[in-house]
This record gives sequence, structure tokens and C-alpha cells, in this order.
Amino acid sequence: MSTDPDTIAFYQARAPHYVLKFGQAHSYQLDPFLDRLPAGGCVLELGCGGGQDAARIAARGFSVDATDATPAMVAKANERWGVGARVMAFGELAAEAAYDGVWAHASLLHAPRAALPDILARIDRALRPGGWFFASYKLGEAEGRDALGRFYNFPPADWLAAQYEAVQGWEIAESRQYTASGFDNVTRDWIDLIARKA
Repeated sequence: MSTDPDTIAFYQARAPHYVLKFGQAHSYQLDPFLDRLPAGGCVLELGCGGGQDAARIAARGFSVDATDATPAMVAKANERWGVGARVMAFGELAAEAAYDGVWAHASLLHAPRAALPDILARIDRALRPGGWFFASYKLGEAEGRDALGRFYNFPPADWLAAQYEAVQGWEIAESRQYTASGFDNVTRDWIDLIARKA
């Protein structure tokens, strides 16, 4: 399973509060990522949350396919931004060579480690040749839940890099580690990875 039911239930119940805290401004990593893509290209967002990033992608002139596994988040994204978001879990991605970029900001960190190779393979199939993929993760040593009950894969950086390197034809173009807090107000180590499909 690519999504944890309790984590989905959390976001379903707390969607208004989450969007109020994080749904105002788009992610600061987004514009530099979009600058790598061909003008007017097609971008898949995995875990669109409140829709602010999808709205920015569209404002930049890209075609955006905004998805989230939580129906309440999809409703919020469409209610506020009209981005045409749809409900889709990571493991339901079945597109082939459809996107120039895949944007997964603070979303794949909820996927169980055992599900990640399949998800990355699905992203690989969905990307066009030369396509770009961004994802951010909270680093750690063991899978577990935060104080709010949300599931995280909490991977070590070297383990995560190995999962990417196992996808034939991928190159990690950028890796950046930093500290940041989330909805639980706990400061943790994070990593942003940008990969390119050959």
C-alpha cells in the first residue's frame, strides 16, 4: 500500500487547519525547479495539499495535473485555486511518458519504505525523456509516526540516494539538506532531491 490510512484520515479531518497554515504561499523550491522545465510543459503534482503550488505552476504557464490522496485536500485546492485537482494515491499513478516534470513537495515522505521503489518506477514511466523530478523528505533512521499520528518513512540520506540510483537512467542533479519544522512544529533534518531522467 502506497498510503497510510491513518495519515489520510488525519489530513481529511484537519484539511482546513493545514491549508490555513501552509496553503497561502507556494514552496520556495518551486520556481527554481520549474526553471529547469521546457516552457509550457506538463507537470504532475503528487500531494497537492491546499493547491498553492499547483496554482503557481499554472501561473507560470505550465499545464498542471494536481493530485492528492486526501479528498478534503483536493476539495480545498479546487475551492480556492480552481486547479482541477483530482484524488489519486501514489500507487495509482499509471501514466506513461506524459509529464516533463513531477513535483512531490513533502508528500512522498508519507510512503512506506517498501512502497517507494514501485512509486519511483511509476514516476519514471510517467516522465518523458529528459524529464525532471523533485521530492522532499524528512530524514531519520527508522519508519514511524510523529506526535500527530502521521506516518513517515524517515529515511537516511544514503538509503534514499540508493533507491534513486536503482532507477535505471536517473541522475541525481541536486541534493540539499537543511532543517525545517512542519505542521507539528518539530524541527527536523530534511532533504530535497532533484533527479533527471535520461
